[in-house]
Amino acid sequence: MRDVAIVGFAQRQLQNFDGSPMCAELLVPIFSEIYEQTGWTKSDVGFWCSGSSDYLAGRAFSFVSAIDTIGVLPPVNESHVEMDAAWALYEAWLKIQTGDVDTAVAFGFGKSSAGQLRRTLAMQLDPYTMTPLWPDTVSLAALQARAGLDAGLWDEKQMAAVVSRSMTDAESNPNAVRSGARGIDELLAKPMFSDPLRKHDCAPVTDGAVALVLAAGDKAREIRENPAWITGFAHNTDGLQLGTRDLTISGSAERAGQAAGGTDGIEVAELHAPFSHQELILRSALGLGDDVSISPSGGALSGNPMFAGGAIRFGEAAKRIWDRSASKVLSHATSGPLLQQNLVCVMEAAR
Repeated sequence: MRDVAIVGFAQRQLQNFDGSPMCAELLVPIFSEIYEQTGWTKSDVGFWCSGSSDYLAGRAFSFVSAIDTIGVLPPVNESHVEMDAAWALYEAWLKIQTGDVDTAVAFGFGKSSAGQLRRTLAMQLDPYTMTPLWPDTVSLAALQARAGLDAGLWDEKQMAAVVSRSMTDAESNPNAVRSGARGIDELLAKPMFSDPLRKHDCAPVTDGAVALVLAAGDKAREIRENPAWITGFAHNTDGLQLGTRDLTISGSAERAGQAAGGTDGIEVAELHAPFSHQELILRSALGLGDDVSISPSGGALSGNPMFAGGAIRFGEAAKRIWDRSASKVLSHATSGPLLQQNLVCVMEAAR
């Protein structure tokens, strides 16, 4: 396997939707930022891979307009995934592993405010038995949370504790769209949104974009004194039919974590948990103990742009390696209904 590291990261999470730019407009300053970080130009990037969704954008081949921000000429080596940009990063990592290229940029973007996100995401369900019922994502998550509560796997105080810690951590994150320290009792006094979930238990609807830079070997060392070397990377999935799996656990997250090398020595874990109880599921599935710092950026509860929120977790984790606040980190992204698909990456400092 080739030594590959994350060496660049830029993101935008919009605080409000008034005058919210189109996705292509979001990407222009992000690409400028990663060029500034790396000292590269377009010609230095061997492969580009994007993550987005036509269903979210509301038009066919919407990613083509975003590719225009790269520049039409000369042509580029490019691919696209209809998923979070974390999976675009996975494809870019595999592309480098083939030896075809030494450098890559993975990026993603989503304008969730363009429609009703809860309804749009019903399109990811089984098209024959589930989508025609139009169950929205928050209601499904509430069913999952209720199943865990009734089984005694967690309680509302534990869910509120996740929110309290996330909102406190988010105060130091300039990119967070929601932050502010709140006590557990104060959070539990808030009204129900979709029983047993309160609004703070759900990630805010967010417009945004992300770009991550990958480089192999000496190329990475030219950019960063302390690159975030990828030592494990794995994807796993559970069945799409919600009735065929136990919604209170995540077997796919557990299998992906094991395939990525396990969690021994992990100091920081950035988890893509769009609902408070899902962090509890992921911590258990990945075997993360109390000694691991969980989503110190504030996590998805502080901002979760569709098709960028998962990849942002990878960038936030890589930053802990760059600034030497951690020597081994884990990043995670999820896609599909109720933690159906999970991608886990382990990064280390010295390579």
